[in-house]
Amino acid sequence: KAPSSIVVKFGSIKLIGEYPYDGSAKPGCGSRMVARTHRGTEITEMLTTTCPNSGCSKSISRHEMLEYVDNSGGKDYPFHTNGRILRVATVEDMNAWSAMRDRFMDTELQAVRAEAKSMGFTMKIVEVEPVLGGEHVTVHYLSEERVDFRELVPALARRFGARVEMHQIGARDEARLTADYEKCGQHCCCKNFLKVLMPVSMKSAKTQKASLDPLKISGRCGRLMCCLRYEDQTYDELKKRLPKNKSRVGTSEGPGTVIDSKILVQLVLVRLDHNGVDIAVPVQELLPEDACPQPAAQPDPFRGMRREDVARRAGGAGRTADNRAPKDAQQSTFKDAAKRAESAPGTPPPASRPSSPSSPPTPEQPSATGPKKRRRRGRGKGGAQGGGQGGAPSGGPSGPSPS
Repeated sequence: KAPSSIVVKFGSIKLIGEYPYDGSAKPGCGSRMVARTHRGTEITEMLTTTCPNSGCSKSISRHEMLEYVDNSGGKDYPFHTNGRILRVATVEDMNAWSAMRDRFMDTELQAVRAEAKSMGFTMKIVEVEPVLGGEHVTVHYLSEERVDFRELVPALARRFGARVEMHQIGARDEARLTADYEKCGQHCCCKNFLKVLMPVSMKSAKTQKASLDPLKISGRCGRLMCCLRYEDQTYDELKKRLPKNKSRVGTSEGPGTVIDSKILVQLVLVRLDHNGVDIAVPVQELLPEDACPQPAAQPDPFRGMRREDVARRAGGAGRTADNRAPKDAQQSTFKDAAKRAESAPGTPPPASRPSSPSSPPTPEQPSATGPKKRRRRGRGKGGAQGGGQGGAPSGGPSGPSPS
């Protein structure tokens, strides 16, 4: 059965209308229809139906459609019900509409611009839009100030033989009429589905951690891209769950201070108090500062020592607050020591070194592992008396002989 009500879009700025239909044909989504709208007879494109007997899988209820209109702008949404679907567009209708549209986009547009310039108007004529019946013409113009059209409108009405409507637009509406694709590769949102263009603030870009380069976050209209507003509510809700920077929190490793956070992944970067290490903690694992475990205090290796001894053992400057050398300084010290050990002459390889900690044998000191050298003792009287006094040669006189 043919639908009894059809939702269509029409016009250059894609107005939406729901009109009754009493034809016998069964049009589908995307079909071209001739409708009588509040502007006149014009070509429209079918979007969906709002009746339950359409048999189309894409049909929606009227309640769903009105709910979508309320959520997308409410009273500002360009939704119309004053009209009627006349018929499905024929080949003759499409050919006539194509010829009329081409003429108004070229010849008539240049004529309107010349007429406005001759009257001293500084506004920018963006587009001249007719309807299929020719009884209505809309002139879309861009201007920063109010313009008096008491002379221009009658002149254009005589030229077109129709009612002329002057429609002032902004930079976003100009992009809706003339732009095609955005840098993401999709059709511009304002041209594709957006009907109410809400303002976008720089706060949205900062909250979403987007680049603040105007060339990267601006659209074809030169303003902030509309897509920054799509996730603004979600970002605000997620941001409320995160603690503020420089606030005190507790973790499983001890208390610390928040220095950064990631909104989408809900991670908090915390700098611990006891060792200054930065750790990433999920927001659901954060604890109150007084309820988190307290880490044990690190013993001071130089406690009780004099300042001179501490400076000598710690190596003077280049130490951290907890008497530890920086990591880079430690690595450099280890490398220098290894190089000196390798370049030292006469150093035996590690496999041939004795396991005993004693020093290698020298000519003055016998080896502990070699045979002992027997000491010759004197055969004289001095030797019989204990080897003589120190410094006397062995076997020599040790003093005056007893009488």
